Amino acid sequence: MTTALSAARRNVFVERHDHLRAQVRSFLTAEVLPDYANWIVAGRPPDWFFRRIGELGVLGIGVPVEHGGTADWDFRDSVVVTEEIQRLGLAIGGLRVHTDICIPYLLRFGSEVQLGEWLPKMVNGDVVAALALSEPGAGSDLKSMRTSAIRDGDHYIVNGSKTFISNGSIAGLVILAVKTDLAAGRDGISLLLVDPRAAGFERGRKLDKLGLHAQDLAELSFTDMRIPIENLLGRENEGFGYLTANLAAERLSIAVNSQAAASSVLEWTVKEVAGAKVTQKAKFVIAECATDIAAGQALVDQAIVDLVHNRLEPSAAAAAKLYCTELQGRVVSACWSLHPAEITGRGDSLITRALLDARVSRIYGGSSEIMKVIVSHGLGL
Repeated sequence: MTTALSAARRNVFVERHDHLRAQVRSFLTAEVLPDYANWIVAGRPPDWFFRRIGELGVLGIGVPVEHGGTADWDFRDSVVVTEEIQRLGLAIGGLRVHTDICIPYLLRFGSEVQLGEWLPKMVNGDVVAALALSEPGAGSDLKSMRTSAIRDGDHYIVNGSKTFISNGSIAGLVILAVKTDLAAGRDGISLLLVDPRAAGFERGRKLDKLGLHAQDLAELSFTDMRIPIENLLGRENEGFGYLTANLAAERLSIAVNSQAAASSVLEWTVKEVAGAKVTQKAKFVIAECATDIAAGQALVDQAIVDLVHNRLEPSAAAAAKLYCTELQGRVVSACWSLHPAEITGRGDSLITRALLDARVSRIYGGSSEIMKVIVSHGLGL
C-alpha cells in the first residue's frame, strides 16, 4: 500500500509480488466484496473463503513444498495480501492469525508427525487454526493462566477456559496454552495441539465487538478434556519461550495491517474531497496524514526486510507496532472528520467501519504501553 510520498521509494517487493497482488485483488473484488455484508451479519468468514484463498497459495506462505507450501514465498507475500485486504477496508484478521501466527508455531516446534498431519490441511484451507492464550479475568497475562493440563498416563486432562480467541468458533485446530506445572508460573506453560472434536471441548458464545464485525472472536472451555501426549507441541513446560519466539513477527504483522489501513483511509478521503471546494484546513490535515503515513511506511518496510533476512530485533518490531497502530488511530480519526455527516453518521459506511476497526490494534499483540517498555529496554533503559 502506498501514498504519493512513498510510492517511488518502496524496494520491498520483487516482480512476482506484482502477480500475487493482481491475483489477490481480483479474488477479493470479485468474490469477497460482494458477499462481505453477509460476513458482518454472521460475525465470521464463510468456510469457502479459506478454501478459495488456499487455492491461490496464500495459506502456504512459509510452508515447505513437501507439506503443500509455495516455493520461495516469505513474509512479503503475506504483506501483499494484507495490503490488498485493507485496500478494500475488509476485516479478515483471522487469515493473518492462521498464516502469520499459528503456522509458524507448527513449523518451528512441531514434530514431523505433527507437520504431516496438520500442515497440508492448513495450507488447503480444510483446517483453520487458532491460538488460545487469553483467559477470563487474566487477559493475556501468562503468569496468571489457570487452564491446566495434568498428566494421566499417555494423556493430559485439560480443564479451564479461554476468551477473546480469534478464529475460535471456526477453528479445526487450536494451539492451546496450558499450565502443566501449576506452581512454576510462566516456566510451567506448555502448548497442546487440540482437535475441537475432542470430548470436553466446548465453544462458547460469539463475542460482540466494537469493530471487526466480520472477524470471528469466541470463548472456549475445556472440561476433563483428554489430549494424547503426542499432541504436545515441542517440550513440556517450555511454552513460554515458544510463545515469545515469534512475537516480533506477530507484532510486525499487526503493524503492516495498521499501516495499510491508514494508507487506504487516506486514499478514500482524498477521493472524497477531490473536486469539491477543499478548505485550507482540510488540505493541512491531509498533508499531515500523508507525511505521517510516509514515515510509517519507511519504518515498517525496513522491518519487513529485516524479518525476511532473520535480523528483526524485538525492539524494532515493537517500535513498528507502536508507531503504525497509533498512526492508524490518528489518520482514521482525522480523515473521518473530513467526510460529510451523511457518511460519518452511518455505522455501515467504509470510513466509520475503519474508525471502529482501528481501536483494537493498539491493544492486541501487546498494548502501546507494553511496546514502549520493549523499545526502552532495547535502548538499555
